[in-house]
Amino acid sequence: MKTLLKLEEAAILLFCIFLFSKLNFAWWWFPALLLLPDIGMIGYVVNRKVGAFTYNLTHHRLIATMVALYAITYGNDSWKLTAVILFAHISFDRTLGYGLKYNDNFQHTHLGTIGKKSIN
Repeated sequence: MKTLLKLEEAAILLFCIFLFSKLNFAWWWFPALLLLPDIGMIGYVVNRKVGAFTYNLTHHRLIATMVALYAITYGNDSWKLTAVILFAHISFDRTLGYGLKYNDNFQHTHLGTIGKKSIN
């Protein structure tokens, strides 16, 4: 099942690339902006709780959906680009096994634990 979910996320990423190709932006904008949602990690400078909140804010599909609905409603290409990048980044992360964060630890995500397993 895990492989199937990763394939689904990869398909969404490919669909986002297709949607980006329909926008009127130079091709280099996509790779340049793809990792921008990771700015949400800046909250971890404050503490784990704030970090989890800010990270999840920039990695939650509900937020991306709200941005997409705004973009479609008002026909604004910059907001469309923002929505495509958010969805693409989220799918890219989840393809790699990164999920929404819990407050206790950066490695503790809704998809499981990420990173090296500690040997005790």
